[in-house]
Amino acid sequence: MALQDKITMEHGAGGQFMQELISKTILGNISNRSAGSVGLDDLDDGATIDLPESLKDGSSELVITTDSHVVDPLFFPGGDIGRLSVCGTVNDLTVMGAKPLALTCAIILREGFELSLLEKIIKSMNLAAQEANVAIVTGDTKTIQGNKLDSIIINTTGVGIASPVIRDNGLSPGDNIIVTGNLGDHGVALLSYREGFDFETKLESDVSPLNDLLKGPLQLRTPEGKSVISAMKDPTRGGLASSINEIAQKSNVGILLEEKSIPISNAVRAACEMLGLNPLEIANEGKAVIGVRSEYAQAVLDLLHSHKYGKNACIVGKAISEHKGKVLLRTPIGSLRQLAMPVGDPIPRVC
Repeated sequence: MALQDKITMEHGAGGQFMQELISKTILGNISNRSAGSVGLDDLDDGATIDLPESLKDGSSELVITTDSHVVDPLFFPGGDIGRLSVCGTVNDLTVMGAKPLALTCAIILREGFELSLLEKIIKSMNLAAQEANVAIVTGDTKTIQGNKLDSIIINTTGVGIASPVIRDNGLSPGDNIIVTGNLGDHGVALLSYREGFDFETKLESDVSPLNDLLKGPLQLRTPEGKSVISAMKDPTRGGLASSINEIAQKSNVGILLEEKSIPISNAVRAACEMLGLNPLEIANEGKAVIGVRSEYAQAVLDLLHSHKYGKNACIVGKAISEHKGKVLLRTPIGSLRQLAMPVGDPIPRVC
């Protein structure tokens, strides 16, 4: 088989190769792809299911999302695969405007995996689920021979209710772009721990549930009763660079970001400079990118700042009518450069 006929690490990294894999190999072979207003074709963070007439209140929709977690190492500064699996699925529901209701959990274990480690992971999942106030309602467990899997894989599926659903394609020129905190913490913390880098400053993952942080902003309404949030996404694989390009392309607008306004800790910035990495392409597991109608941006920011996970939230740019589908970055000296969609993730197995 030719190299292009085989899966590579880049196909799971959130960039261009992954998008091509999804659009051609996966979507190209599934015909029934929608059960509500948002389906597989939309490539959003989840999908919706139309409620039966007996359950409808006139505006609510079920939202469902699923994710598999293969992070290496299983335990890292600030978190572990158990906390990550719960928070990742809760966050995918939340950025679609949904209140998480319940999770499923499927675990694939390597023969010989230590029971004490599994118990530690399950306890961590439970604590994360308690923090997010969401139930783990059903699951499945499988084992595989020791030479077929290196440790453990966890799949979590989440169901929530949204009214209204928030899409990642609703940005309009003039909307402000907000990020809810420092970027790059998760990927850099995990990489430094995995590779044994000894940085002077302790780095920790930001893995955390976003539903309580975003509860207030999601309740804000315009005088017409519409959400003040026009688009939202969590910048996991591929980081801000991937998520903001997706929003620009799907919304058919340009986006102008102010580089000096993007919150990045000194520790992450220094580590990325040392390792030759772009912090805007590094995965996050406790942040959201939010498009907000400009007149409500300060109100959203105030709500974010009042929460422990939103202390460093910032307005980082705005949507523009020019350069549709592209993201421009204004540097501190005033020059402009394009922030392109990353081809792959420089740090594999971070989620």
